[in-house]
Amino acid sequence: MNSTGSNGPQRHSQQQQQQYQSDVRPGSSSGSGSGGAALPPLSLSILGVEPLDEFIKEVADFVHHMITTRPEHLGGVVEVEAKLGLLKDTRTGQRLGLPVLVESNNFYTDSPGDSREKIRVTRDEKTSTVVQCVKKIRLGDLNIYSPKRAADWRVSVSLEVPASHPLGSPSYSRRKDRMRYTHEEFMIDLTQVTTQPNPSAPAQQSHELELEIARPELLLATAMKRNDVSVSEHERSAFDELIRAFVNNARILVRNSDAWQG
Repeated sequence: MNSTGSNGPQRHSQQQQQQYQSDVRPGSSSGSGSGGAALPPLSLSILGVEPLDEFIKEVADFVHHMITTRPEHLGGVVEVEAKLGLLKDTRTGQRLGLPVLVESNNFYTDSPGDSREKIRVTRDEKTSTVVQCVKKIRLGDLNIYSPKRAADWRVSVSLEVPASHPLGSPSYSRRKDRMRYTHEEFMIDLTQVTTQPNPSAPAQQSHELELEIARPELLLATAMKRNDVSVSEHERSAFDELIRAFVNNARILVRNSDAWQG
């Protein structure tokens, strides 16, 4: 997947043709019986390009809207991540069961009186020295229900703004043991989290699997040129290509969660 250009669909078509030619030897036939005929290489569409999947476009529109309407006076760094988990009914505690056959989504932002700002203080595990202190402001979530998979996922867009060290005791503590993998423009984090709501409460362990766009500056640069007719097709489609690869990677993780659950 080419995440930064419009030549990706053309190369994909060429790869399909090369794969087809390597799989079908001269004189062979992909059909059954003596009257079968081999299927010739097909174009991606009548225009020779692959239309952007509507689901991917929905995710791209959501992320683009969150980015372009963010409160710029706060500064900070934009974070876009996907986290695997289960969408549960708050009344029953059970996973949602919706009358759909394919991935479905909805999104929400802050509601009045709902504070979704958190100050995170990161300390060195050995020296307890403060390494970072940031306020994480959640701009919006896109919940994605996957009825045929063992896990759902959520796309979150947030701002991370430098903050002063808060006074008083923390509301809860989290210790993270993280493994990070990088692939092209993305980071995949597998984390074991130890949470302790208060000093007298027993520690609880959980595991998190997250996918994050690695370079916020690239995300913002491509978002600003999306659908800009004054720039080349390569530049104005780069944002959608980045989100396409992001969604495809998230889908791969979700589909492999079937094996983890089993």
